[in-house]
Amino acid sequence: MRLFGLIGSPLTHSFSQKYFTRKFEKEGIPGCRYELFPLASIDELPGLLKSQPGLEGLNVTIPYKKQVIPFLAAVEIPEGLHACNCIRIEGNTLIGYNTDVTGFQKSLVPLLEPWHNRALVLGNGGATEAVVFVLKKLGIAYQVVSRGLHAGSDLTYADLDEEIVRQHPLVINTTPLGTFPDTGTCAPIPYEGITGKHLLYDLVYNPPKTLFLQKGEERGARIKNGEEMLIIQAEESWKIWNRP
Repeated sequence: MRLFGLIGSPLTHSFSQKYFTRKFEKEGIPGCRYELFPLASIDELPGLLKSQPGLEGLNVTIPYKKQVIPFLAAVEIPEGLHACNCIRIEGNTLIGYNTDVTGFQKSLVPLLEPWHNRALVLGNGGATEAVVFVLKKLGIAYQVVSRGLHAGSDLTYADLDEEIVRQHPLVINTTPLGTFPDTGTCAPIPYEGITGKHLLYDLVYNPPKTLFLQKGEERGARIKNGEEMLIIQAEESWKIWNRP
C-alpha cells in the first residue's frame, strides 16, 4: 500500500484527503492511501516518519510551510522562495518542492486585466511566499499587509485607507480568516475602496464565497476562491511523487 499524507495544524477540514481519496477511486488507482497527520509541532516530523516507514510523499500546510525547510535534505524550490508545501520521500531523504506557485499562477493569470498592475497581499505566512513569488514573476507591484510591521511586510491594516485600496486593483487574501467554521471573519481592510475594476482572490476555499469575497462582490469586483489553486497544486504534487 502506497502511503501519502498531509502535515499541519489544524487539519479538521482538509481538502487534500478528500481530493486524493476521490482521485484514487475515480481514476482507478489501486493500492494508494492518503492520510492526515496533524502535528502539534514541526519537531514531531521525525517521529512521524519513523512511525510510518512506508510514506512516499507529504503535503505541507499551515503553519509549517516555512518551518519544515530545515528538515529537508534537498530542495527543488525556485531561488528566492522559502516555503515548501510538497515533500517527496526517497528512503530517509526528504526533498522539498513548492507546487503552490504553479497552482496560484495558473489560476490567477486568466483573470488578469492590464490594469491589475498593483496588488495588496493580506497576510505573511507560508502561502504568501508563493503569491509574492508569482507577482514578482508577472511584474505586478505589491505591498504585503500584516497586523504588525516586520521584515516581511510593508503596511499594517491600520495604515490602509480607501485610497490605498483603490490604487491596488488586485487584493489577495493569504490569511485563514473566513475559513469554516469562522465564516463571519475577514481581513479588516476599507472595503469602501473596492471598485468594479478590482479582482479579489482568496486562498481560502471553504466556504466557496468567504466574507472577504462577498464584500468585494457587493462592490462590483471580480472574485476568485482558492479551490482551483488547490486542485492544480495537488495534481503537481502527484506528478512529483510519481516521477521515476
